[in-house]
Amino acid sequence: MPLEAGLLEILACPACHAPLKEQGAELICTGQDCGLAYPVRDGIPVLLVDEARRPA
Repeated sequence: MPLEAGLLEILACPACHAPLKEQGAELICTGQDCGLAYPVRDGIPVLLVDEARRPA
């Protein structure tokens, strides 16, 4: 289920504060040096650095 556009506009990466973009069931950091992928579980973004997937 996609997130509301208004919610996505105010969310930022907790690690580097860059904007996030929705990609599948994750929110991907748009920061050039960061790139963390945060899971979205049951429509709720889990913005915890410990839960994020590191870029490949």
